[in-house]
Amino acid sequence: MAQILKVTEKEILFTSGGTESNNLALIGGALANKRSGNHIITTAVEHAAVSQPVAFLQEQGFEVTILPVDGHGVVKLDALEKALRPDTILVSTMMVNNETGAVMPVEKIGAMIQEKCPKALYHVDAIQAFGKYRIYPKKWNIHLLSVSSHKIHGPKGVGFLYINSKAKVQPLILGGGQQNGMRSGTDNVPGIAGLGVAAGQIYRNLDENVEHMYQLKEHIAKGLSEIEDIRINGMALREGAPQILSISVMGVRSEVLLHSLEDKGIYISAGSACSSHKRKPSATLSAMGMSNAQIENTVRISFSEENTFEEVDYCLEVLNEVLPMLKRYARR
Repeated sequence: MAQILKVTEKEILFTSGGTESNNLALIGGALANKRSGNHIITTAVEHAAVSQPVAFLQEQGFEVTILPVDGHGVVKLDALEKALRPDTILVSTMMVNNETGAVMPVEKIGAMIQEKCPKALYHVDAIQAFGKYRIYPKKWNIHLLSVSSHKIHGPKGVGFLYINSKAKVQPLILGGGQQNGMRSGTDNVPGIAGLGVAAGQIYRNLDENVEHMYQLKEHIAKGLSEIEDIRINGMALREGAPQILSISVMGVRSEVLLHSLEDKGIYISAGSACSSHKRKPSATLSAMGMSNAQIENTVRISFSEENTFEEVDYCLEVLNEVLPMLKRYARR
């Protein structure tokens, strides 16, 4: 992992996954630096594993600024520039949005923070980006970077947090002092070994994997554009992440479409895959300016380097078959 990110081994801290990495970066980072200031900045489109720890810190007395995004779901850099203050201690943004595939300009954000607020920590939730992009935290002025193993076909229940050697982070799990006192408790050695193997494999064939996923994405988008009442959301296909496509099927509720496709062996998700059971409209899609009606009709199609063009064609075939029927019974 250290070689892939071009960092030192002692800057990699193994965790139980992305959620723990984000919590440690945010809560541990804020607590360790509270003497320098009280101000935290994040965006309106973060995963709950970032937005909830930030809300917790706000309850503890930290001041929080939430940055808006544009219609494609990308954070507005001018808003960040205005929000940065001498007492800003932590900025947290994702690199790839889990619902829309929008890619944040993390390199520009890191440079801006370094120039305007050199003492502030910059945390990047790279859980959807690691294994799809080459990421260089030191070059990009990123101090904390969260990664999850199962997003790259590694074992579940393991991940890591890159912590720059100069960054101050307070441990949240205390006890036996494992990992230089930063995370007590027995390390998940088989999980860590599996993560190492998965990371090595995914980066060995990165360029061809990414190109394959972009081709799948373009292929399905072409087919979808020929189906009435389907909108493709977010950035231009090649500007967004290779593995995520957000679409709105106007007039068909996302859960209804999900179950219809599930019956045919096709699995997609509504909103964030880890919180699809929640009934609240997606904060990400709301922040992009979508109406509640469109949000209710929005689904996420995800790709892996293991998917095939035949699977994409089958998905299009099934959509063409089920959508006319679903629209007939749709609630108007």
